[in-house]
Amino acid sequence: MDIAFLLIYMDGSRVVQQKSGFATEKEAGAARDRTIGELYSGTYIVYSNVTVKEYMEFWLIEDIGKRTESSDTYETFSLNVRNHIIPELGNKKMVDLNRGDIQKYYNKKAEYSIAVTRLSKTILNIAMRFAVDKKVIAENPAVGVGLPKKAKKSVVTEFHTRNIDTQKTLTMDQILVLLEASKDTPIHMQVCFNVLMGLRRCEINGVKYSDVDYINRTLKVQRQLGKKKGAKKEDYAPKTLTKQEIRLKTESSYRELPIPDYVFEAILEQRKQYEKQKNRRGEEFQDLDYICCSSYGRPRSKCYYWPYYKKLLKENDLPDIRWHDLRSTFCTLLLKNDFNPKAVSKLMGHAKEIITMDVYGDNQNIIADCVGEMQSFVDEVMPGKGEQENKEQQECDEIVIDIEEYLSA
Repeated sequence: MDIAFLLIYMDGSRVVQQKSGFATEKEAGAARDRTIGELYSGTYIVYSNVTVKEYMEFWLIEDIGKRTESSDTYETFSLNVRNHIIPELGNKKMVDLNRGDIQKYYNKKAEYSIAVTRLSKTILNIAMRFAVDKKVIAENPAVGVGLPKKAKKSVVTEFHTRNIDTQKTLTMDQILVLLEASKDTPIHMQVCFNVLMGLRRCEINGVKYSDVDYINRTLKVQRQLGKKKGAKKEDYAPKTLTKQEIRLKTESSYRELPIPDYVFEAILEQRKQYEKQKNRRGEEFQDLDYICCSSYGRPRSKCYYWPYYKKLLKENDLPDIRWHDLRSTFCTLLLKNDFNPKAVSKLMGHAKEIITMDVYGDNQNIIADCVGEMQSFVDEVMPGKGEQENKEQQECDEIVIDIEEYLSA
């Protein structure tokens, strides 16, 4: 005995779906009633024959592909899906995928790579939520599925609560040495934006003079430079493929920051140089308004800073730390100086306070040798610190950080 349903979609298209194999009219009736209930509750599965492979490829295009312009982000997700998730789970039907399947996948991948497992967990949670929304599955099978104990321990140590020791951050004196020494290089503004304002590498390259509010001394972070997803070299002018303006990493990355006095003065000085080069180069100058640009006004590549930065560290006997560790230093200085965690999270452009706290503020030994000197440093480079902190404190008198919710996201 069979039952059939006529589904009418919002675009007016119609599809007949049939269920068969019922031994009695009573069984068929019960199945019909269940289906009607699912249709009314919004849990009816429309696409019951879709495989994990088919769905994940669809998800990459329709969800991630439309939400990010960054080639790096899209390619990172794509590689994990195609090289790991699809080979292991791709042949299963989405409606048959369960928590046990995902747990087995995590267990197996944890033996291969903790980083791959961690990224897969993020991807599956996001992708399965999208699948529920699109009526591909009724419930998210990735919810509550944790990483193996061994993986959890390693992930928390290496990726979630990154233990930053004194050899990977700068002390007060070292920061001042770096700032002073960088004045004689083309990356002084990049150093200022990083260690004194916490901007990401690609955000720094995208900052324009028009983003600066010269009266209130604030900076709007509203773009980054990088390679657009699916971009081809032949479609762009020479040496511009990786210098395209693209959306920021997350909605939280769009932020307005107070400009430290030291940085504000540096911006004014840089503007003078910009105008000199503009007059000097004439028609050859590209007036694109970027603060960090070449003498011809052209935007900098994402790795332009590297040789100058490494030379600065070596010549001034500074720790051989990564460029990103300057951003870590900035964040840790604020946290150690009792800045409100939510305020620091906003300054950093993080989506969650827990990212700020766990990644940058969890190790009591971080720059412990200069804690006593931080007040004078922050007073010098962060104008209106007390007023800003009080405002943020009023907005968030109590911050509850739910670690379990974050790890399951």
